[in-house]
Amino acid sequence: MTAPKAPTSDDGISSAGLDMSFKDQLRVAAQSFMASRVRTRIILLSLSLLAVLLLLTYGQILLNRWNQPFYNALENRDLPAFWHELRNFFYIAAFLLVTNVAQTYLSQMTALYMREGLARDMVDQWLKGRRAYRLSVSSPLGVNPDQRLHEDARKLAEATTSLTVGLVQSTILLISFVSVLWALSGHFVLPIFGHQISIPGYMVWAALIYAGGAAIASNLVGARLTRLNAIRYAREAELRAALMRSNEHLEQIALARGEDVERATIHGTIDRVLVAIRKLALALTNLTWVSAAFGWLALIVPVLIASPAFFSGTMSFGGLMMAASAFTQVYTALRWYVDNFGAIADWKATLLRVMVLRAALTEPTLIDPVAGQIQVEVGKPGVLSFEELYIRTPKEAEANWGGYHLKEENPSIEAGERIMINGDPGINRRQLFNAMAGLWPYGEGTIRLPEEDHILFVPQTPYMPEGRLRDLLAYPEAAEIYDDEAIVTSLKAVKLSRLASALDERQRWDRVLSKEEQVSLAFAHILLRKPHWVVFNDVLDGLEPDTVSVLIGIMANMQDSTLVYLGRNAAYLEALAPRVLHLERLDVPVPDRD
Repeated sequence: MTAPKAPTSDDGISSAGLDMSFKDQLRVAAQSFMASRVRTRIILLSLSLLAVLLLLTYGQILLNRWNQPFYNALENRDLPAFWHELRNFFYIAAFLLVTNVAQTYLSQMTALYMREGLARDMVDQWLKGRRAYRLSVSSPLGVNPDQRLHEDARKLAEATTSLTVGLVQSTILLISFVSVLWALSGHFVLPIFGHQISIPGYMVWAALIYAGGAAIASNLVGARLTRLNAIRYAREAELRAALMRSNEHLEQIALARGEDVERATIHGTIDRVLVAIRKLALALTNLTWVSAAFGWLALIVPVLIASPAFFSGTMSFGGLMMAASAFTQVYTALRWYVDNFGAIADWKATLLRVMVLRAALTEPTLIDPVAGQIQVEVGKPGVLSFEELYIRTPKEAEANWGGYHLKEENPSIEAGERIMINGDPGINRRQLFNAMAGLWPYGEGTIRLPEEDHILFVPQTPYMPEGRLRDLLAYPEAAEIYDDEAIVTSLKAVKLSRLASALDERQRWDRVLSKEEQVSLAFAHILLRKPHWVVFNDVLDGLEPDTVSVLIGIMANMQDSTLVYLGRNAAYLEALAPRVLHLERLDVPVPDRD
């Protein structure tokens, strides 16, 4: 598997992720949007939002025009005109109020559906075709994806909506008020060294120069923000994973008296988070010098620029205020990028983290079988066979060296057999178990599963989902397909009849039940499912003799099922007299069979 195999850089960020271009990130984001179940709603809301923004801009143009007659009325002490313009102001303000409320509502709804679409798409890609497991063993991206799937996806949806609305609104304002400002400053005559000089649209040029200077300064000062934000989010994800890991193993930590070690480990992770935040805080502080300075100057700069025309007598006081208002609107639109430089950097960092994960989950080599990997195919009915099978780790697979294989040449397992697969000391039999289940592609050869036969894979540690006990027993099927009588019968068979009265209780069963009880529940599940083939991964290891005796008795009575046991267990070997297959370690390169 070549993707997403990504080394980790010194700062803890996947180098492959950092190398993903912004164009590729947008392409993956577009794929996610097209796969969204709510894209039609988002499009309709966006169009409605655009219409509201146009109305809002029209209202702001009306408000800008209102400045001239209102301030002229003040200058001329014309009370009737003053009251007339004041009434007009309330009409315009009421219109702007309604459009502002509509904008807020539509923005919130758009962000809501953006989050729904992105979150559902990311979860769908993660929990599809065993991708999540393969990613977890092949890339750092799969170690703790919960931060990207939850918090980063939320931030990306909300920030995308907010920034897009701001950008569109600023663009509309810019287009609308540039023409207004150009017309207002077209008749300005500036007295310079005793000469009257007319500069067409000079306030427009002044706004462009002022905003451009702010943008250049912000880019120079805040260039590191995107990377610093990405590092900060990676560190936060590491802290979240460390806390979750400790929480999931509280009993083992307490038994080992390992609280001090765990505390030191978590404090070390917190230290790395704080270092990242300090660097980010310093960068944001430096950026504030620029953004705040240009922001405060913007209060007086429009009046200063227009004042020569006012003092020369070519502009009235109302015209001055109207020009200053139009300048402010143009400058505000132009400096949107400056004001939102930090937010854009944060958005780009979040986009990078989410889209890198989605790109990894949709990588063809993660989804589809490719040459140089173990192929799992459908074979003959009633036969499970292995052909030239070699199991390796990812590094061994890349080097075509080492690993292990079945000592018996291309063995086949017939329906109804009892099989034990063990091997040399130190061999990780779970890799073969996962390869048979289609989870472990590292190596080469072919595993042919019996055609149209129900195969159940039973791991050494059963999965105990939170919820009702009856849901746990039926997982992943619906609990309703099994009646209470069948469920109670299966519980009695594994000596857990005391749980028959707790079928509808909701618990963290992995914490309530002992290891023996959890494995026994897995066997109760087998009795309910009645599979034709069952593949066990050393499930009897470490259990009490009484529990092993009960479970061996159940295995012996499963006459309609083929049993394949990976592991070493004397009770299974003695009671079922299985045919034994051996795993043999390879310390030399596999010969080229071409």
